[in-house]
Amino acid sequence: MAILRRTSGDERRHLPLWLLTLVNVVVAVAVVALVQMFLVKLYSVPSGSMETTLNVGDRILVNRLAYGGGAPPSGDIVVFGADAAWEQEFLANEQDVAERVLRGFGDLTGIGPSNEKFLVKRVIGAPGDTVECCSPEGAVTVNGQALAEDYLYEDFDFAPGTLDCASTPASFRCFGPIAVPEDKVLVLGDHRSTSSDSVATCRGRDREAQATCARFVSPPDVVGKVVLKAWPPSDWRAF
Repeated sequence: MAILRRTSGDERRHLPLWLLTLVNVVVAVAVVALVQMFLVKLYSVPSGSMETTLNVGDRILVNRLAYGGGAPPSGDIVVFGADAAWEQEFLANEQDVAERVLRGFGDLTGIGPSNEKFLVKRVIGAPGDTVECCSPEGAVTVNGQALAEDYLYEDFDFAPGTLDCASTPASFRCFGPIAVPEDKVLVLGDHRSTSSDSVATCRGRDREAQATCARFVSPPDVVGKVVLKAWPPSDWRAF
């Protein structure tokens, strides 16, 4: 009769250390990728159009669940994927093999740089709003109400009675009125004078062109709401 003997702990077979480490790394990457794909994602600010609220290279955390597929409200800072209307914002550049591999990894996992084209702007006009500039004092108006935009940095010159929307030439700050479609939102940059945003191609044009010059953002293209500036630590802030 055969006698079964319990195998001691020392006799048990263990995974090699290198394989155990590799498994742990793969699991960690998978968890981070899933979090960034469905919950929150870290982005690097690509341009100075949102200065000084957000500066070039700042790291921002985006809440992917903020809107549930609906339209973001006015005032929110959002990251959105750029469709054909925004393609001119991106300059083609040569990528070496290492960069292509790194960006391919970012496309797959959501970690690090990727080939995704995205922009960061502030929502000014919600679906159905009418947005215009300017009030007699030079402010943007939404449905006739002037906005108090204390976040603005280096707007276009405007001087009531001298350089305004009735002068010749008119202030480059002026645009509209622009009616936001029911399935779109209108976005502007906080650094208004350098922001290529929804109304960038409307400035300086006659009023007859204002109905068709704007470009809008579709809610499905919105990645999410910017909720935190995580880097640099000296300028950490929540939104």
